Amino acid sequence: MAEEEEESELSGKQKVEIAKWFLLNSPPGEIQYVAKDVKSILNNDDLFNEAATEAFPVYNLTHLISLQLPNRTGDVLVTSFGELEGNAFLDPRTAQVAVVDHVKQVCTDVRPAADEELPSPYIEEFRCSLDAEILKYVEEAYPKGVCSVYCGNGKDVEGPGCDFELAVVISAARHSPQNFCNGSWCSTWNIEFKGDNQTVELKGKMQVGAHYFEEGNVQLDAKHECKDATLFQAPEDCAVGISSIIRHHETEYLASIEASYLSLPDSTFKDLRRKLPVTRTLFPWHNTLQFSLTRDISKELGIGK
Repeated sequence: MAEEEEESELSGKQKVEIAKWFLLNSPPGEIQYVAKDVKSILNNDDLFNEAATEAFPVYNLTHLISLQLPNRTGDVLVTSFGELEGNAFLDPRTAQVAVVDHVKQVCTDVRPAADEELPSPYIEEFRCSLDAEILKYVEEAYPKGVCSVYCGNGKDVEGPGCDFELAVVISAARHSPQNFCNGSWCSTWNIEFKGDNQTVELKGKMQVGAHYFEEGNVQLDAKHECKDATLFQAPEDCAVGISSIIRHHETEYLASIEASYLSLPDSTFKDLRRKLPVTRTLFPWHNTLQFSLTRDISKELGIGK
């Protein structure tokens, strides 16, 4: 018996993988609560630290969490667009680089960004103009939302006629565990400025996550992608046009989610159960005595004739 118990015991690697799965699938804003329970179940600090070290960075990047800078000059978004070496992340608006402790989800240090980490003055003009417009939009649309505009490819471009890319990242969260609900909104927009044909192409990805756990456990995980385009113009005009497109698509998507919620009782919930039994006859709950399992079985088997 003892040998069978030893054979059925999970290996340390298996325990780490299971722990990572629970951490990575934590609802928005709840990974620290899940981590506390996982640590208690593992009862092994080395295994927990290994799982947490691998899972937390992925979770933070996926959920686009925002962290306050140590000098309280703003917030930095944990996103691949601003990721540098050594758990460092760029905040383009303040031209600062924050070092992040992924497991504790805090910024531990901050320094000025180096020249090579920032775009050229030409690109920065487009980035700053778009950042200002997106900031106004987020302040109107997302309470406690955080946004940032990054330069992707072509940050060394010095003048017109060349291609470059910007990325808009928007993250908004509402955590209210005392009311048994948490939610988040994440959207990223890849924006390609094409100098040869004077167009700007946008590709957007939006994700909504919500968790309600009062006397139950209900989660929402919705994703949506879209594309659009506009003309390549002066920085201020480009910024207005791009922000209008983003506002339009995100507002439209949120409206569609709200509409689907309103139709849940009459559509989705009803489809979860069979409207009629296979006999196509409603069950007479008011007179169940007319049914007798014993009688039906006896009839089928010819018993008692």
